[in-house]
Amino acid sequence: MLQDHRDSNTSKFQVSEFILMGFPGIHSWQHWLSLPLALLYLLALNANILILIIINKEAALHQPMYYFLGILAVVDMGLATTIMPKILAILWFNAKTISLPECFAQMYAIHCCVAMESGIFVCMAIDRYVAICQPLRYPSIITESFVFKATVFMALRNSLCPISVPVLAAQRYYCSRNQIEHCLCSNLGVTSLSCDDRKINSINQLLLGWALMGSDLGLIILSYALTLHSVLKLNSTEAVSKALSTCTSHLILILFFYTVVIVISITHSSGMRVPLIPVLLNVLHNVIPPSLNPIVYALKNKELRQGLCKVIRMGIKRN
Repeated sequence: MLQDHRDSNTSKFQVSEFILMGFPGIHSWQHWLSLPLALLYLLALNANILILIIINKEAALHQPMYYFLGILAVVDMGLATTIMPKILAILWFNAKTISLPECFAQMYAIHCCVAMESGIFVCMAIDRYVAICQPLRYPSIITESFVFKATVFMALRNSLCPISVPVLAAQRYYCSRNQIEHCLCSNLGVTSLSCDDRKINSINQLLLGWALMGSDLGLIILSYALTLHSVLKLNSTEAVSKALSTCTSHLILILFFYTVVIVISITHSSGMRVPLIPVLLNVLHNVIPPSLNPIVYALKNKELRQGLCKVIRMGIKRN
Protein backbone atom coordinates (compact mmCIF):
# COMPACT_ATOMS: atom_id res chain seq x y z
CA MET A 1 0.00 0.00 0.00
CA LEU A 2 2.83 2.38 0.83
CA GLN A 3 4.44 1.64 -2.51
CA ASP A 4 1.21 2.29 -4.37
CA HIS A 5 0.65 5.51 -2.43
CA ARG A 6 4.18 6.71 -3.21
CA ASP A 7 3.75 5.89 -6.89
CA SER A 8 0.43 7.74 -7.08
CA ASN A 9 1.96 10.82 -5.48
CA THR A 10 4.98 10.58 -7.77
CA SER A 11 2.88 10.35 -10.91
CA LYS A 12 0.70 13.20 -9.67
CA PHE A 13 3.68 15.55 -9.57
CA GLN A 14 5.50 14.14 -12.59
CA VAL A 15 7.03 17.09 -14.46
CA SER A 16 5.97 17.65 -18.08
CA GLU A 17 9.07 19.53 -19.22
CA PHE A 18 12.66 20.22 -18.32
CA ILE A 19 14.40 23.59 -18.15
CA LEU A 20 17.90 23.68 -19.64
CA MET A 21 19.66 26.35 -17.59
CA GLY A 22 22.71 26.58 -19.86
CA PHE A 23 26.27 26.81 -18.59
CA PRO A 24 26.38 26.50 -14.78
CA GLY A 25 27.93 29.36 -12.85
CA ILE A 26 27.92 31.84 -15.75
CA HIS A 27 24.18 32.27 -16.46
CA SER A 28 24.43 36.07 -16.33
CA TRP A 29 26.90 36.32 -19.21
CA GLN A 30 26.62 32.98 -21.00
CA HIS A 31 24.97 34.70 -24.02
CA TRP A 32 28.45 35.92 -24.99
CA LEU A 33 29.34 32.31 -25.79
CA SER A 34 26.72 32.28 -28.54
CA LEU A 35 29.02 34.00 -31.08
CA PRO A 36 31.94 31.52 -30.94
CA LEU A 37 29.54 28.57 -30.75
CA ALA A 38 27.51 29.85 -33.73
CA LEU A 39 30.70 30.38 -35.74
CA LEU A 40 31.89 26.85 -34.88
CA TYR A 41 28.50 25.45 -35.94
CA LEU A 42 28.54 27.33 -39.26
CA LEU A 43 32.13 26.21 -39.85
CA ALA A 44 31.13 22.58 -39.15
CA LEU A 45 28.22 22.73 -41.60
CA ASN A 46 30.03 24.59 -44.38
CA ALA A 47 33.31 22.66 -44.13
CA ASN A 48 31.59 19.27 -44.16
CA ILE A 49 29.28 20.24 -47.03
CA LEU A 50 32.38 21.37 -48.94
CA ILE A 51 34.07 18.02 -48.25
CA LEU A 52 31.01 16.20 -49.65
CA ILE A 53 30.97 18.44 -52.76
CA ILE A 54 34.68 17.86 -53.38
CA ILE A 55 34.35 14.08 -53.04
CA ASN A 56 31.30 14.07 -55.33
CA LYS A 57 32.85 16.29 -58.02
CA GLU A 58 36.38 14.81 -58.09
CA ALA A 59 36.46 11.39 -59.80
CA ALA A 60 39.90 10.64 -58.32
CA LEU A 61 38.34 10.75 -54.84
CA HIS A 62 35.80 8.02 -55.58
CA GLN A 63 37.72 5.61 -53.36
CA PRO A 64 36.84 3.78 -50.11
CA MET A 65 38.94 6.09 -47.91
CA TYR A 66 37.07 9.15 -49.18
CA TYR A 67 33.70 7.40 -48.97
CA PHE A 68 34.38 6.88 -45.25
CA LEU A 69 35.39 10.53 -45.00
CA GLY A 70 32.10 11.53 -46.68
CA ILE A 71 30.13 9.39 -44.22
CA LEU A 72 32.06 10.99 -41.36
CA ALA A 73 31.11 14.43 -42.73
CA VAL A 74 27.40 13.50 -42.68
CA VAL A 75 27.68 12.13 -39.11
CA ASP A 76 29.56 15.27 -38.01
CA MET A 77 26.81 17.53 -39.33
CA GLY A 78 24.21 15.38 -37.58
CA LEU A 79 26.15 15.48 -34.30
CA ALA A 80 26.48 19.27 -34.32
CA THR A 81 22.84 19.75 -35.36
CA THR A 82 21.49 17.59 -32.52
CA ILE A 83 22.59 20.20 -29.97
CA MET A 84 23.55 23.55 -31.50
CA PRO A 85 20.12 24.91 -32.59
CA LYS A 86 18.75 24.36 -29.07
CA ILE A 87 21.86 25.81 -27.39
CA LEU A 88 21.69 28.93 -29.57
CA ALA A 89 17.95 29.23 -28.85
CA ILE A 90 18.76 29.15 -25.12
CA LEU A 91 21.50 31.77 -25.43
CA TRP A 92 19.70 34.10 -27.86
CA PHE A 93 15.99 33.75 -27.01
CA ASN A 94 16.08 32.29 -23.49
CA ALA A 95 14.13 29.28 -24.87
CA LYS A 96 15.12 27.01 -22.01
CA THR A 97 12.13 24.67 -21.84
CA ILE A 98 12.20 21.27 -23.53
CA SER A 99 9.53 18.57 -23.30
CA LEU A 100 10.43 15.16 -21.92
CA PRO A 101 10.03 13.36 -25.30
CA GLU A 102 12.20 15.99 -27.03
CA CYS A 103 14.82 15.69 -24.31
CA PHE A 104 14.95 11.89 -24.54
CA ALA A 105 15.07 12.11 -28.36
CA GLN A 106 18.05 14.49 -28.19
CA MET A 107 19.74 12.18 -25.67
CA TYR A 108 19.32 9.26 -28.09
CA ALA A 109 20.51 11.25 -31.13
CA ILE A 110 23.68 12.40 -29.32
CA HIS A 111 24.57 8.83 -28.30
CA CYS A 112 23.90 7.55 -31.83
CA CYS A 113 26.05 10.20 -33.53
CA VAL A 114 28.97 9.92 -31.08
CA ALA A 115 28.97 6.12 -31.37
CA MET A 116 28.69 6.35 -35.17
CA GLU A 117 31.65 8.72 -35.34
CA SER A 118 33.66 6.29 -33.23
CA GLY A 119 32.66 3.44 -35.56
CA ILE A 120 33.70 5.36 -38.68
CA PHE A 121 37.10 6.03 -37.08
CA VAL A 122 37.48 2.25 -36.72
CA CYS A 123 36.62 1.73 -40.41
CA MET A 124 39.14 4.39 -41.42
CA ALA A 125 41.84 2.83 -39.22
CA ILE A 126 41.23 -0.57 -40.85
CA ASP A 127 41.35 1.07 -44.28
CA ARG A 128 44.76 2.65 -43.50
CA TYR A 129 46.07 -0.63 -42.04
CA VAL A 130 45.23 -2.59 -45.19
CA ALA A 131 46.49 0.21 -47.49
CA ILE A 132 49.90 0.33 -45.76
CA CYS A 133 50.41 -3.25 -44.56
CA GLN A 134 48.67 -5.14 -47.39
CA PRO A 135 48.93 -2.73 -50.36
CA LEU A 136 48.68 -5.45 -53.03
CA ARG A 137 45.54 -6.91 -51.50
CA TYR A 138 43.95 -3.51 -50.79
CA PRO A 139 41.78 -3.36 -53.98
CA SER A 140 40.35 -6.82 -53.28
CA ILE A 141 39.72 -6.25 -49.53
CA ILE A 142 38.60 -2.61 -49.25
CA THR A 143 35.96 -2.55 -51.97
CA GLU A 144 32.79 -0.50 -52.36
CA SER A 145 30.93 -3.54 -51.05
CA PHE A 146 33.12 -3.49 -47.91
CA VAL A 147 32.38 0.21 -47.38
CA PHE A 148 28.64 -0.43 -47.76
CA LYS A 149 28.59 -3.44 -45.41
CA ALA A 150 30.77 -1.73 -42.79
CA THR A 151 28.59 1.39 -42.87
CA VAL A 152 25.34 -0.61 -42.57
CA PHE A 153 26.78 -2.63 -39.68
CA MET A 154 27.93 0.52 -37.86
CA ALA A 155 24.59 2.25 -38.49
CA LEU A 156 22.64 -0.70 -37.10
CA ARG A 157 24.96 -1.17 -34.12
CA ASN A 158 24.98 2.51 -33.20
CA SER A 159 21.25 3.04 -33.62
CA LEU A 160 20.12 -0.07 -31.74
CA CYS A 161 22.55 -0.20 -28.80
CA PRO A 162 21.90 3.35 -27.45
CA ILE A 163 18.12 2.79 -27.34
CA SER A 164 18.52 1.61 -23.75
CA VAL A 165 19.72 5.08 -22.67
CA PRO A 166 16.52 7.11 -23.34
CA VAL A 167 14.29 4.13 -22.51
CA LEU A 168 15.79 3.78 -19.02
CA ALA A 169 15.83 7.56 -18.54
CA ALA A 170 12.12 7.73 -19.45
CA GLN A 171 11.33 5.11 -16.78
CA ARG A 172 12.61 7.33 -13.98
CA TYR A 173 10.17 9.51 -11.99
CA TYR A 174 10.79 13.25 -12.24
CA CYS A 175 8.53 14.47 -9.47
CA SER A 176 9.97 17.74 -8.19
CA ARG A 177 13.07 19.26 -9.79
CA ASN A 178 13.12 19.95 -13.52
CA GLN A 179 16.03 22.40 -13.90
CA ILE A 180 19.01 20.83 -15.66
CA GLU A 181 22.34 22.57 -15.09
CA HIS A 182 23.31 21.93 -18.68
CA CYS A 183 22.50 23.19 -22.17
CA LEU A 184 21.76 19.74 -23.60
CA CYS A 185 20.01 16.59 -22.40
CA SER A 186 22.88 14.45 -21.17
CA ASN A 187 21.89 11.10 -19.69
CA LEU A 188 23.47 11.58 -16.25
CA GLY A 189 22.42 15.25 -16.10
CA VAL A 190 18.76 14.38 -16.70
CA THR A 191 18.56 11.26 -14.51
CA SER A 192 20.20 13.12 -11.60
CA LEU A 193 16.84 14.94 -11.27
CA SER A 194 14.85 11.74 -10.76
CA CYS A 195 13.25 10.96 -7.41
CA ASP A 196 13.96 7.23 -7.51
CA ASP A 197 17.04 5.03 -7.79
CA ARG A 198 19.04 5.79 -10.95
CA LYS A 199 21.83 3.25 -10.36
CA ILE A 200 20.75 1.19 -13.38
CA ASN A 201 21.14 4.26 -15.63
CA SER A 202 24.71 4.81 -14.48
CA ILE A 203 25.58 1.12 -14.90
CA ASN A 204 24.01 1.04 -18.37
CA GLN A 205 25.93 4.18 -19.39
CA LEU A 206 29.19 2.62 -18.17
CA LEU A 207 28.59 -0.74 -19.89
CA LEU A 208 27.49 0.92 -23.12
CA GLY A 209 30.56 3.16 -23.11
CA TRP A 210 32.93 0.24 -22.63
CA ALA A 211 31.09 -2.01 -25.11
CA LEU A 212 31.01 0.57 -27.93
CA MET A 213 33.69 3.20 -27.38
CA GLY A 214 36.05 0.90 -25.50
CA SER A 215 35.98 -1.82 -28.17
CA ASP A 216 36.36 0.77 -30.93
CA LEU A 217 39.34 2.39 -29.23
CA GLY A 218 40.93 -1.03 -28.69
CA LEU A 219 40.58 -1.90 -32.39
CA ILE A 220 41.98 1.49 -33.42
CA ILE A 221 45.02 1.14 -31.12
CA LEU A 222 45.66 -2.41 -32.40
CA SER A 223 45.28 -1.31 -36.02
CA TYR A 224 47.69 1.62 -35.71
CA ALA A 225 50.17 -0.42 -33.64
CA LEU A 226 50.32 -3.02 -36.42
CA THR A 227 50.54 -0.26 -39.02
CA LEU A 228 53.41 1.46 -37.18
CA HIS A 229 55.21 -1.87 -36.76
CA SER A 230 54.90 -2.51 -40.50
CA VAL A 231 55.96 1.04 -41.43
CA LEU A 232 59.14 0.90 -39.33
CA LYS A 233 60.22 -2.20 -41.28
CA LEU A 234 60.29 -0.25 -44.54
CA ASN A 235 63.78 0.51 -45.82
CA SER A 236 62.79 3.60 -47.77
CA THR A 237 62.73 6.83 -45.73
CA GLU A 238 60.40 8.38 -48.29
CA ALA A 239 57.96 5.46 -47.99
CA VAL A 240 58.03 5.72 -44.18
CA SER A 241 57.38 9.47 -44.36
CA LYS A 242 54.49 9.03 -46.79
CA ALA A 243 52.91 6.26 -44.71
CA LEU A 244 53.18 8.24 -41.48
CA SER A 245 51.80 11.35 -43.18
CA THR A 246 48.77 9.35 -44.32
CA CYS A 247 48.03 8.26 -40.74
CA THR A 248 48.82 11.54 -38.97
CA SER A 249 45.52 13.28 -39.74
CA HIS A 250 43.56 10.24 -38.53
CA LEU A 251 45.57 10.02 -35.31
CA ILE A 252 45.21 13.74 -34.50
CA LEU A 253 41.41 13.58 -34.74
CA ILE A 254 41.10 10.19 -33.02
CA LEU A 255 43.29 11.28 -30.08
CA PHE A 256 41.25 14.48 -29.61
CA PHE A 257 37.92 12.62 -29.89
CA TYR A 258 38.70 9.87 -27.37
CA THR A 259 40.71 12.08 -24.99
CA VAL A 260 37.71 14.38 -24.52
CA VAL A 261 35.36 11.37 -24.10
CA ILE A 262 37.61 9.98 -21.35
CA VAL A 263 37.94 13.38 -19.62
CA ILE A 264 34.15 13.90 -19.69
CA SER A 265 33.62 10.42 -18.20
CA ILE A 266 36.14 11.07 -15.42
CA THR A 267 34.72 14.50 -14.54
CA HIS A 268 31.16 13.14 -14.42
CA SER A 269 32.03 10.07 -12.35
CA SER A 270 34.19 12.01 -9.90
CA GLY A 271 31.48 14.63 -9.33
CA MET A 272 33.57 17.72 -10.00
CA ARG A 273 33.01 20.76 -7.81
CA VAL A 274 33.21 22.96 -10.92
CA PRO A 275 30.28 21.67 -13.04
CA LEU A 276 31.03 24.22 -15.78
CA ILE A 277 34.06 22.20 -16.94
CA PRO A 278 32.28 18.92 -17.84
CA VAL A 279 29.35 20.84 -19.36
CA LEU A 280 31.65 22.98 -21.51
CA LEU A 281 33.69 19.93 -22.53
CA ASN A 282 30.50 18.07 -23.42
CA VAL A 283 29.32 20.88 -25.69
CA LEU A 284 32.70 21.42 -27.31
CA HIS A 285 33.10 17.69 -27.90
CA ASN A 286 29.92 17.77 -29.99
CA VAL A 287 30.89 20.81 -32.07
CA ILE A 288 34.71 20.97 -32.32
CA PRO A 289 35.33 17.56 -34.01
CA PRO A 290 32.71 18.29 -36.71
CA SER A 291 34.41 21.62 -37.48
CA LEU A 292 37.97 20.28 -37.03
CA ASN A 293 37.74 17.00 -38.98
CA PRO A 294 37.33 18.42 -42.52
CA ILE A 295 39.99 21.11 -41.93
CA VAL A 296 42.62 18.60 -40.72
CA TYR A 297 41.90 16.22 -43.60
CA ALA A 298 41.97 19.02 -46.17
CA LEU A 299 45.31 20.31 -44.85
CA LYS A 300 46.95 16.89 -44.61
CA ASN A 301 45.59 15.28 -47.79
CA LYS A 302 47.03 16.28 -51.16
CA GLU A 303 44.11 14.90 -53.22
CA LEU A 304 41.57 16.80 -51.12
CA ARG A 305 43.57 20.03 -51.46
CA GLN A 306 43.65 19.59 -55.24
CA GLY A 307 39.93 18.87 -55.29
CA LEU A 308 39.28 21.96 -53.18
CA CYS A 309 41.26 24.12 -55.62
CA LYS A 310 39.25 22.73 -58.55
CA VAL A 311 35.92 23.38 -56.83
CA ILE A 312 37.00 26.96 -55.99
CA ARG A 313 38.13 27.57 -59.59
CA MET A 314 34.82 26.22 -60.91
CA GLY A 315 32.94 28.55 -58.57
CA ILE A 316 35.01 31.54 -59.71
CA LYS A 317 34.44 30.74 -63.41
CA ARG A 318 30.68 30.50 -62.88
CA ASN A 319 30.66 33.93 -61.24
